[in-house]
Amino acid sequence: MTQQQFGRDMFNDFDIDDPKFNEHFTDVLDAFVAKCPVARSNVGEGYYVINRYEDVRRAGQDWQTFSSAKGFQPNRPEGLPYLYPEESDPPYHDQWRTVLNPFFAPRAVAAFEDQIRADATELIDGFIDRGECDFVADFGAELPGRAFFKNLVDVPVEDLPMLLKAMDTGIYGPPDKRADSFAKAFGYLGEHLAKRKDNPGPGDLLDAIAAGVDKNGELCPWEDRVSILTDLTLGGIATTTYVMSGAVHHLANNPADRKALAADPTLIPNAVEEFARVFPPVVALGRSVTRDVEVAGTHLKEGDFILLNYASASRDPEAVEDPSKLDIYRDGIVHTAFGVGVHRCIGSHLARLELRVVLEEVLRRIPDFEIAPGKSPSYETGVLRSMTTLPLIFPVGGSKGA
Repeated sequence: MTQQQFGRDMFNDFDIDDPKFNEHFTDVLDAFVAKCPVARSNVGEGYYVINRYEDVRRAGQDWQTFSSAKGFQPNRPEGLPYLYPEESDPPYHDQWRTVLNPFFAPRAVAAFEDQIRADATELIDGFIDRGECDFVADFGAELPGRAFFKNLVDVPVEDLPMLLKAMDTGIYGPPDKRADSFAKAFGYLGEHLAKRKDNPGPGDLLDAIAAGVDKNGELCPWEDRVSILTDLTLGGIATTTYVMSGAVHHLANNPADRKALAADPTLIPNAVEEFARVFPPVVALGRSVTRDVEVAGTHLKEGDFILLNYASASRDPEAVEDPSKLDIYRDGIVHTAFGVGVHRCIGSHLARLELRVVLEEVLRRIPDFEIAPGKSPSYETGVLRSMTTLPLIFPVGGSKGA
């Protein structure tokens, strides 16, 4: 059935980089949850995909059995540097998280709100008088980078396009191009971080990374510190775009939800959780199996590679009632959009703040918008997922009360 429906046997011959998965994304996720708790891929060295909520949750919490130390990409390209702390296990992972967590805590992130709102306003100003925009290019791909660069790592905003392109190719590009593309990002961010190595600044995130942590009884290598900055940058500029754009796409097609959120912004935080569930920017991250284990009837052997399918887990009816329905009023929203276990997304508070502020400002300034006639969004999918275009039209000037 899956061969006929999707043009590929997604259960027994899955490929996360196949354009057919990108094209049939939600249908494949729902088929996984309904009929295939563990899928198989024969690409390269091969891997498995764990799809249901409870199985994903248990595996994600059991880092001793499902290790991150060999990376999160299946068939990892040769020469691709590791991204710490994501691609490491405790205790090294936890040492870094202890240093980094205070900079991403709710109170620290709350201080960024005014700057994020100012950037959202400036970006909207750039297209509001046109009566049309490509929301991704004009806003969704830009705002997360500004939020991360201006508030956390002091990278020049004009360098954002270069880093976005490097990160994009490193995740979605041809496998033989990914290592070189990430190397470009590593090189740039390494030079940026090196300025703090001998000349510490105000005790900010960059200073904390440059100072390093203990690794096996001595100071960790400089390359690890550059890796930390690169990993945080990837998460900061390459993930929130999909949730943001997916939310705006939904609101363009569902005027009742759009009007409800515009009329009562206190509904937005709950809607953000539902948007994160339905539009998961992190599709699946890999783990290496450290011992023979069974998951949902599938026997995994030591050395096998698996993907934790966060995207499908958030659509499991055992965890979420009527999961294919997007309900901005849903109570007790359960999702795995930010991961589970020790590797849970460090930037979740920042992501939530960005999404809330964006929806508040977009709905205040442009309360009425729709998809441009004859147009539709486009997407790209790998271990991450993003929207690449979202053509909108709206009354010129937006809200007269802005």
